[in-house]
Amino acid sequence: MNMINKIFDRLYVLIQTLIVFGKKEKIEKTEKKKEPTSKRTVIVSNRLPVTLEIHDDTITYMPSSGGLVTGLQSFLQNKASDTAAHEFIWIGWPGCSIPEEKKEEVIKKLSKEYNCIPVFIDEKMMDKFYHGFCNKTIWPLFHYFQVYTEYNEENWLNYIEVNKVFHEVVSKNLNSGDVVWVHDYHLVLLPRMLRETHYDAHIGFFLHIPFPFFEIYRLLPKIWRENILLGLLGSNVIGFHTHNYVQYFLSCVLRILGIDHSTGQITYGNRLIHVESFPMGIDFNKFNSFAKTKQSQDEKEKIKEFAGQKKIILSLDRLDYTKGILKRLQGFEKFLQKNKEWHGKVVLMLIIVPSRTLVDSYQLTKKQLDEEIGRINGKFTALNWTPIIYQYKSIPFEQLVSLYDAADIALVTPLRDGMNLIAKEYLASKADSSGVLILSEMAGAAKELTESLIINPYNLEEIAQAIEEALNMPREEQLRRNQYLQNRIQRYNVVRWVHEFLSKLEQSAQIVKTKAIFLDENLQARLFATYQRSSKRIFFIDYDGTLKPFANTPIQAKPTLEILELLQTLSQNQLTHTVITSGRDKDTLENWFGHLSITLVAEHGIWIKTQNHEWRLTRNVKNDWKKQVFPILETYTDSIPGTFIENKDYSLSWHYRMADPEQCLLKKRELIDDLVHFTANIDVVIAQGNKVVEIRSSAVNKGTIVHDFTSGKRYSFIMCIGDDTTDEDMFKAAPRIGITIKVGQQETSAKYYVNNSREVIALLKKFV
Repeated sequence: MNMINKIFDRLYVLIQTLIVFGKKEKIEKTEKKKEPTSKRTVIVSNRLPVTLEIHDDTITYMPSSGGLVTGLQSFLQNKASDTAAHEFIWIGWPGCSIPEEKKEEVIKKLSKEYNCIPVFIDEKMMDKFYHGFCNKTIWPLFHYFQVYTEYNEENWLNYIEVNKVFHEVVSKNLNSGDVVWVHDYHLVLLPRMLRETHYDAHIGFFLHIPFPFFEIYRLLPKIWRENILLGLLGSNVIGFHTHNYVQYFLSCVLRILGIDHSTGQITYGNRLIHVESFPMGIDFNKFNSFAKTKQSQDEKEKIKEFAGQKKIILSLDRLDYTKGILKRLQGFEKFLQKNKEWHGKVVLMLIIVPSRTLVDSYQLTKKQLDEEIGRINGKFTALNWTPIIYQYKSIPFEQLVSLYDAADIALVTPLRDGMNLIAKEYLASKADSSGVLILSEMAGAAKELTESLIINPYNLEEIAQAIEEALNMPREEQLRRNQYLQNRIQRYNVVRWVHEFLSKLEQSAQIVKTKAIFLDENLQARLFATYQRSSKRIFFIDYDGTLKPFANTPIQAKPTLEILELLQTLSQNQLTHTVITSGRDKDTLENWFGHLSITLVAEHGIWIKTQNHEWRLTRNVKNDWKKQVFPILETYTDSIPGTFIENKDYSLSWHYRMADPEQCLLKKRELIDDLVHFTANIDVVIAQGNKVVEIRSSAVNKGTIVHDFTSGKRYSFIMCIGDDTTDEDMFKAAPRIGITIKVGQQETSAKYYVNNSREVIALLKKFV
């Protein structure tokens, strides 16, 4: 009768295993066949492309300004044929607080006429968000203006709340298969929020301002800087204007979060995140075509006449201390001092577009500029000549193009700029390809527009010299340079910019890193049913990174009371055998777990201790090689602060969790190269774990332990759980009925995965 029961038990286990595998296969097939239900791109930015104003209970709708709006609007009006099937909707703030009774009217009008969805935020919250954290913290710091940076906790908390409001609106309007494209520094927390509620969403983020070097970025309070990076890592694709910004971001992610990358790809949160540069373009044809119209040419002649046929140097910017306008004026003054022959023959047309007038630093900038313009004009003005013609106003598109075309020189000298589209607009508007662009090397556009005169905007001598060179440049040389530049910005226009970003986002969504299936509640229930019906069970459980998260030093990862009670309860079941398989030394495992009725495996399988027995070697291995290898590790430890060596009986481990991550990134590769060459004729393996390099005998690993326990033994339930490369040996050695579980979703031989050690603990609790 007992034999019959055992046969039925084994049949039941086999059936349950097949059911689980069938479920897995069904999930895999479903994932392969799953198609998006729609092809919508949801653009999310701080502002909508239309701005609302309320006067006397009447709402007016006006086009918004700004490079992002202009660029994307141009794309939407000139969509390439292969993106024509896409539907685009835009989510953002409408520009003012809307009374409650007017909100439904606004929602309907924006949806029907503009394909927009408004995010309603009251003026007080928006003020702390936009004029507060955005423009008093992120904007100045990311542009390297630490002196203007404020660290206001209330503004930070308000920033979080506004991002949450955006999250609610986006979530409410998100359909299956939608692509979400979040823009700029106002919404850096949004990707992570969306990821937490829409795990499979395709999320892209583009930063339109510079991303700063680590030493600047780290000035943010610790929790702010970490949460900003984590917010961005909610994306599938993160885009910047230049390769430098990409490298600065990756460096901050490594040094602050400890997350490494491989050629711009970050593995985090069970996803592969692409970080790349996508230089933003303009609608070249829009500017160039209009510049050649009679209307524009007539306006150009009027501007020339107004300037008295003098050479025109154009300086056009919105009011901002990052644009380097003050240094630009002083550079122009330096030019006038050194080149008296140009007095009365050249004029600087200075046009400043009002911006952020409520921010103190901008008010101060306006005051300084007014004073400097007055001082320089007072110093050089003659009877028929005023060197600086100054206007403080916005310029409509038609007049702007004519102004660009009329200018002999464009002086674009920001102290720090994400891209700077004015430089590209100037070149596109030159109908006859003449003119000279003087461009700051601190602008992202300088990486593309290399034929322009590139200068250091802080060096007044360079600015003055560039103006002189530009004024004296032969027309043939102007045409030669500008034809290269125009061809380049015509090819890489705004349509191509959008297309390349969205194509990368679509590709990233198709990448499958692992065939492992997430061990959800349904699968866990099936496994538990199999466990209950089985008559002989065994668990192989890794410790560090599996039962307990990694700590800075090995000793800090001591098991909690919760872990000890869980293992004790699991081992009390006479049908269940629990094996802790660890890379740690036997003395540590004895100290932590020696009182429990479980099997302990140390140094990845070299030592083993079963219940009521002493430690013994599982294989006849040697450790004489350690005397030769240890000095190599010492050399690297001495040269890199924060690293240390863990000396075990039959293995060595070089830990670098507390060391400078960028320094270790290079040194680790050097160390591994040295070890590989040195141990070529020694019977050892070199393995990379989580912030550790291990050297151990090649005769044994965790897989040999699994094989020793399961070979020829009739276990009806086998489970292996681990998190790093050393645990892959377990997964590969497990019998076919074995349940193999990876902690984290990296490339793995395991059948299933869970996200972290908390989920491992929760899973094991179900078995006790």
